Amino acid sequence: MNMIVDNASDAKAWQEVGDGLTAEVADFVLGTSVADLPEVVVETGRKSILDGLGLALSGSVAASGGIVRAHLDSLGLGAGPATVIGSAMRVAPRFAAFANGVGIHADDYDDTQLAVAPDRVYGLLTHPTAPALPAALALGEAKGASAVDVMLAYHLGVEVECKIAEAINPRHYQTGFHATATCGTFAAAAAAGRLMGLDRDAMLRALSIAGSQSAGLRENFGTMTKPFHAGRSSESGVVAADFASRGWSASSNILEAMRGFFRAAGGGYDAGAIRGKLGKPWTFEDPGVSIKPHPSGSLTHPGMTEMLRLIRENGITADQVVRVRVGTNSNMPNALIHHRPTNELQAKFSFEFCMAILLIEGRGGLPEFTDEVVNRPDVQAIIEKVDFVVDERAEAAGYHKMTTYIDIELADGRTVSGVADFGKGSPANPMSYDEVAGKFHECAEFAGWDRARAERVVSMVAEFENLGSLEQLMAELRK
Repeated sequence: MNMIVDNASDAKAWQEVGDGLTAEVADFVLGTSVADLPEVVVETGRKSILDGLGLALSGSVAASGGIVRAHLDSLGLGAGPATVIGSAMRVAPRFAAFANGVGIHADDYDDTQLAVAPDRVYGLLTHPTAPALPAALALGEAKGASAVDVMLAYHLGVEVECKIAEAINPRHYQTGFHATATCGTFAAAAAAGRLMGLDRDAMLRALSIAGSQSAGLRENFGTMTKPFHAGRSSESGVVAADFASRGWSASSNILEAMRGFFRAAGGGYDAGAIRGKLGKPWTFEDPGVSIKPHPSGSLTHPGMTEMLRLIRENGITADQVVRVRVGTNSNMPNALIHHRPTNELQAKFSFEFCMAILLIEGRGGLPEFTDEVVNRPDVQAIIEKVDFVVDERAEAAGYHKMTTYIDIELADGRTVSGVADFGKGSPANPMSYDEVAGKFHECAEFAGWDRARAERVVSMVAEFENLGSLEQLMAELRK
């Protein structure tokens, strides 16, 4: 690993190792064509696009969705060319990117980047679609771009975002930055810049402007501000590309510079995670992206998958349970911070709630993650029976896995145990397009969408690159 230490006296070495990384990113964004996308990447991307659209619909009826629309309405800017999904609003591209980014991430139900290196924590890198897709859709609508060009811009954004997240020193996330917010800004700038037809100089400046807007702190997990991060990163990328297109000046080496993104936000980086790696392989191909089966933090999913298996195979009911022990590596409690949740947003980052709701309801979907359900006496009683601890075996497995050990102590004296490294929806146990379509229908129904209308979206996304323009698809996603 070619990690650069935080050593201000070693400025020359720092610059030499990372020299040209920002330029390499810009060249990749501008020099890649649809023909460079492997079919497996296109197929996998369709699932994440469908997933993102469904989540924007369900996110539109979250409390945050109403607040976002009220805010946009208060600006008095009038109509624009880009759709706020789940509503009748059409606004300027930057604001559609913001609203749809918030919507996709509102329920913490969106796709998740997998880590490659053992010190880069699985599930704690980025949610790649939430910043990239809204920017691509907004600019695609505004520019009248073809669906195939929007698809390519989306993939370019995801690839840039994921490789930057993989490269930055893990300190970035561990000390409080939210990588979806920070690295996602580069994704949106790449996608928007490609659709705006920026030249190389302008793309370098767009990435630099994006870097100066990169922000988001994990202390806000479990609140509306977490999805705000995703929306803001998407909007910021669109703004960056727009200003760059108008000649706004900025540096050309924002990633690798001594006072640039990698050092300021992480204290170091692995140049080898980017150099020669963009599209080689594509992140969607290897290591892949996880699609969530539950609207909770991705770190809960191996445990939830295994808990459901144990419940079903052993006929376990909540009234039989004396105690549940959940053991993970030490990084997982660093994100799953709400041990006694009192609202739906906290519950998404509560392993205790996730175990409890499966024991009681046998499922954990959008209807289960509500304030009313979280505060039910029977749910709170089972939460009290769940112990979430660090397990040495999980620690030894490496942070690039989400290894989870479960021990269920039953009233009849038995202890039922299981272990899982990955959950349903991961590349190790992937969802098919039909399974993602089922999730899309759940989200659409939650938003009050007609099933026939939702099915038309499912059919269109199945052939996304052949749609021509986005107009018919986006019309199905508007009220």
